[in-house]
Amino acid sequence: MENKEANYLEMIVKNVVEKEDEVRVTQEQDSKGTKLTIFVAESDMGKIIGMGGKMAESIRSIMHAYGGKTDQKIGVVISEPGDKNSK
Repeated sequence: MENKEANYLEMIVKNVVEKEDEVRVTQEQDSKGTKLTIFVAESDMGKIIGMGGKMAESIRSIMHAYGGKTDQKIGVVISEPGDKNSK
């Protein structure tokens, strides 16, 4: 990855999961802003989502704040296991 936003998000996610080597973050630009998609091992999905989605919401809040600091809108999507784009 050559992008600061994706690298930052990847660093956060790797500190939450057990299988760090399976973490991947992709980035897409569109008219609405930047979309970052997180891919993790199926066994780590619960850690990324958290109880009641609190971890996912926290990750999104951090990236929203990061985007505000850099004058861009950043959205975060957590990929479902088995997603055709996951590997």
